[in-house]
Amino acid sequence: MLVITSEEDVTANLVIEALHERQVQVVRTDPADIGAELTFSAFIGDDRKEWAGRLRTASRDIALAEVGAVYYRRPNPYSTRFAHLPAQQSAFATAEAQHGLGGILRTLHGATYVNHPAAINSADYKPAQLQAATQLGLTIPLTLITNDLEQAQKFAAEHGPIVYKSFRGAPSTPDGHVAIWTQRIAPQDLDDSVSVTAHLFQQEVPKVADARVTVIGQRVFASRITTPDGALDWRSGGWEKLAHEPINVPEPIRRALHAYLDHFGLVFGAFDFALNADEQWTFIECNPNGQWAWLPDSDAMAHALADVILKGWWS
Repeated sequence: MLVITSEEDVTANLVIEALHERQVQVVRTDPADIGAELTFSAFIGDDRKEWAGRLRTASRDIALAEVGAVYYRRPNPYSTRFAHLPAQQSAFATAEAQHGLGGILRTLHGATYVNHPAAINSADYKPAQLQAATQLGLTIPLTLITNDLEQAQKFAAEHGPIVYKSFRGAPSTPDGHVAIWTQRIAPQDLDDSVSVTAHLFQQEVPKVADARVTVIGQRVFASRITTPDGALDWRSGGWEKLAHEPINVPEPIRRALHAYLDHFGLVFGAFDFALNADEQWTFIECNPNGQWAWLPDSDAMAHALADVILKGWWS
């Protein structure tokens, strides 16, 4: 069992603990460690139809052909390994590592992937998420994606109040991660800077609470989330102040969520919904590689993920 993630990944730790309880042999690695602490060799050709070889970390030495499953979480970017190099050399080394080692780790023959990085990448685009959600029968906010100032102003005037959301958030800095929370936008807030890049605007949902629905295989875990100050974006405050309550997911939405995962080739997804006073569910987004260790039923989720990871190859 290969776990691909950073050393700091607390969420992965819970799954690894669940796997250890089942006596599963687990190897954890971060591809960004490539170098003296991570070496590999892979062969193909002649009568060999699949990649074979070995992966060596500081504490493990495994045969690629023996990997039965890959839990792909949140490895560090390859670029962190080569940040000390001049820009051109760093870009070259990063691309070579990503396409070489990364290419091997994406194509381990017969291995179960949770989730496959290609599926994660495909499902990580908000335009694709919103289109899939509405085609599968979920309610979504009225949405405009644009870099056209006139269209943004018109949208704000006709459909306000509106909110702005980033597609990916701000890049990390040497001091840590920077967050861009969902924020209300008035027509007068919009200026020529809109034209610089793509922006996502949505009609604000008059919500009274949020729902985080984590789907793992056929299992569904759901929490109703409220904030003491009714924040527009519940992530913007102290997470320890959030109130969690179990919530029942209506059956039509459950079916749509399973169909959504099938659409993107996923077995895991962390869905966010806004709930209005009439308990109408409005789809906001799905993180195909979302965090869940902070949720009240995280232990059950870890075991559900272990079940999915081990299905079909471990007894």
